[in-house]
Amino acid sequence: MPKLLVTGASGYLGGALAARAAAAGWVVTGTVHGRPDAAPPGLHAVVVLDVRDAGAVDALVRDTAPDAIVHTAYVQDGTGAHAVNAVGAGHVAAAARAAGARHVHVSSDAIFRGAEDRLITEADAPDPVTAYGATKAAAEEAVRAACPEALLARTSLLYGGPGAPPSKHEDVALAAARGERDMRFYTDEVRSPVQVGDLAAALLELAARRDAGPLNVAGADAVSRLAFARLIVAACGHDPARLRGLPAPADRPRFCGLDSQAAQARLETRLRGVREVLATR
Repeated sequence: MPKLLVTGASGYLGGALAARAAAAGWVVTGTVHGRPDAAPPGLHAVVVLDVRDAGAVDALVRDTAPDAIVHTAYVQDGTGAHAVNAVGAGHVAAAARAAGARHVHVSSDAIFRGAEDRLITEADAPDPVTAYGATKAAAEEAVRAACPEALLARTSLLYGGPGAPPSKHEDVALAAARGERDMRFYTDEVRSPVQVGDLAAALLELAARRDAGPLNVAGADAVSRLAFARLIVAACGHDPARLRGLPAPADRPRFCGLDSQAAQARLETRLRGVREVLATR
């Protein structure tokens, strides 16, 4: 059976990916930064790992000898974000190349400023405007340098939808709809939300392929933050009109919808749009 190493297996995406891979017959080792019991059940092994420690990363990859590595581990912010997101990504990529393992690095639409009113393609160069986006852009550079044959899977906002655990985006929108949180959602920051199971299935397919370079892997609909939040609350039976919007400040990206046609042409997994997914709840 093929062996897969998933970094960040206690995270929202990493956990979904690790669980799906194990169910599909992969021998899965998942890494966590905190408690091992935070990873999904059914994995071959769960290992506590700090990706900032190059020696520990290299030793783990040598010991597990995976056929493929999918790197999902990251932090959203904080003083250590660059060390985890960029330096750590380089460590994982270098270990993957040394071991001859297929490497899929999960990147983000946050690497783009998104000033133009059009979908972003793989030909667009990163130009981040946020601190988080800068760390993810630096991560892509580190991965390219350490493992040129790696796939850079650029994705967007994650959500669960019907039958799946909710993401933080769903939790925030629902809290605002219930009046538990005073929150406004950007009307002019456009993203391509992707259902977490769709993305996990796509990444698992890509882990078995030999594609290299950047690839957009996101949902089929480009929607504003406000429209996304309203779709979430309407699908759960709340009044979407209760959610209020406002223009994004200058330090936020604008139109960052991702054109995922290239990925969809290679994948059996369908990257559904958020309107389709949330209309069924």
